[in-house]
Amino acid sequence: MRTYSTKASDIDRKWHVIDASGKTLGRVATEAAVLLKGKHKPIYSPNLDVGDYVIVVNAAKVEVTGKKLAQKMYYRHSNYPGGFKSVSLGKLLETHPTRAIEHAVKGMLPHNRLGAAMFSKLKVYAGAEHPHEAQVKKATEKEN
Repeated sequence: MRTYSTKASDIDRKWHVIDASGKTLGRVATEAAVLLKGKHKPIYSPNLDVGDYVIVVNAAKVEVTGKKLAQKMYYRHSNYPGGFKSVSLGKLLETHPTRAIEHAVKGMLPHNRLGAAMFSKLKVYAGAEHPHEAQVKKATEKEN
């Protein structure tokens, strides 16, 4: 018996739509990260990008538990003196609701070129509309 090794020709990418309305931020991010990595597939290999495309809609309606809206902070620095910036999760969800989900998912992916390739297959939209309707329809027609 020979050991199976996944090849690039074996990879079949599908499109998944996740509706974030009413769901917890971490649960949505975990679901998206698993699909992006390809861990739901039997051909999963940690050294290959076998994951699928993920569309997250209604990012503005994602929920958080506890006092995270006021207490959870996101930090960045411009590498200039006095360039330290911080913004709370509540303010981030008001101004850029897609960034909260993107930040959570990015932290769950590998921090290298492979993770960057996986992250590029994530599409997050604040509302219910998205421009990838044709890909999703084509994927559902293939399954049926």
